[in-house]
Amino acid sequence: MNVAELSEQEIFRRNSLEQLREAGINPYPAEAYPVNAYSQEIKDSFQDDAPHREVTVAGRIMSRRIMGKASFMELQDSEGRIQVYITRNDVCPDENDTELYNTVFKKLLDIGDFVGITGFVFRTQMGEISVHAQSLTVLAKSLRPLPIVKVKDGVTYDGLTDPEMRYRQRYVDLVVNQGVKDIFLKRTKIFNAMRTFFNERGYIEVDTPVLQSIPGGAAARPFITHHNALDIPLYLRIANELYLKRLIVGGFEGVYEFSRNFRNEGMDRTHNPEFTCMEIYVAFKDYQWMMSFTEQMLERICMDVHGTTKVQFGDREIDFKPPYKRISILDAIKEHTGYDLGEMDENQVREVCRALHVEQHPAMGKGKLIDAIFSEKCEKNYFQPTFITDYPIEMSPLTKRHRSNPSLTERFELMVNGKEIANAYSELNDPIDQRSRFEEQLRLSEKGDDEAMFIDEDFLRALEYGMPPTSGMGVGMDRLVMFLTGQESIQEVLLFPQMRPERT
Repeated sequence: MNVAELSEQEIFRRNSLEQLREAGINPYPAEAYPVNAYSQEIKDSFQDDAPHREVTVAGRIMSRRIMGKASFMELQDSEGRIQVYITRNDVCPDENDTELYNTVFKKLLDIGDFVGITGFVFRTQMGEISVHAQSLTVLAKSLRPLPIVKVKDGVTYDGLTDPEMRYRQRYVDLVVNQGVKDIFLKRTKIFNAMRTFFNERGYIEVDTPVLQSIPGGAAARPFITHHNALDIPLYLRIANELYLKRLIVGGFEGVYEFSRNFRNEGMDRTHNPEFTCMEIYVAFKDYQWMMSFTEQMLERICMDVHGTTKVQFGDREIDFKPPYKRISILDAIKEHTGYDLGEMDENQVREVCRALHVEQHPAMGKGKLIDAIFSEKCEKNYFQPTFITDYPIEMSPLTKRHRSNPSLTERFELMVNGKEIANAYSELNDPIDQRSRFEEQLRLSEKGDDEAMFIDEDFLRALEYGMPPTSGMGVGMDRLVMFLTGQESIQEVLLFPQMRPERT
């Protein structure tokens, strides 16, 4: 970086860095620092009548108050913040070090610097549990000032509040905005709770390819790349479904995967082109079983993460306590629009779209048209967890035909807060029917549908070896985390969401 581009504060900090070195202090030491205590644990375990406890803590300076020979600083570590009390006589007992104290600890340390403290725990006269420092070690010098949040009369000033800057500089967001870290800690708890739920039932976690020669398993526009060694085009996966079903063919009874998927589509508050999906497939089950399984899973996750099935979202409360409402997609459309699409052909459904002012275009088949009507006119009505079931066959090329109505399929989507968070089927295991469905997708592609599925000949070959009756489900993990942490934007639950390049 050109010095001319530095702010006054950045120049000041670089000067402090050099002065630390001139004073014989390494601002970036290589040695491990022997941390043995953390802020929250210190506060939780403190007892006024117990002997003084010796501790070694480390963290980032978040505030300082210098008062002659003594000073206070607030230290932030991985658990929270704790006050540190520092006196010249304690950290510089040699009178010859007085100048060192006045120079280093008063002038050269800044908010944002990492320091290590050894000392004992005590309660101040003001009643605050603190660490009385007996030594201080500089661990890392911060060359940029933090946008520290200031609160007065309940109003926040300064700080890092612009969403775009928060997402670009998540490392700063995590430091200065309280509560952000907690979202991601809960995200990990949600993943762990789901993984434990599956493992307890004997299902096996697996890994399948991210780079695929055919982007199968979903209706979506893929990202395309090139494999230099093989000299072939490859796609970033849009789903891992077809690989997981190959494993069911191979003899696994239950498999699941947390996968990063990529769909070259739009971005909004509930969509991101790169997202995390969990997919699970269990042999000898159907979608009715999967609905009950999903209810049990979500109840377990909520209890593990929150201790209750009720989650606050804005000014409303979502309750994940089973059972959840179940309604077919055609009944939902009839209920909210008055139109019965059950016996309509594609042209008639187009007329309904026109009447309802639902956007359409010639490349959309009957399934896409029905999906558009449901998305625009019905989804928003399902705030509490609701299973939307029995989708028309045109919407579900990988799903088994409904056992009592061959024009429908055995499929459900779980709606929460007006958005889909899970999609599940009784999986199609008839290879002849599956080939016919793929061929219909090919016809849609030729009409201009760039989300239509490819024909995957190897997957068809796998089905021809025989796949047992199977139920599968995919869960949009980012959306699930949104709803379980009360966040209205998907960017809030992604550590580093995709952004446009910064303007220089």
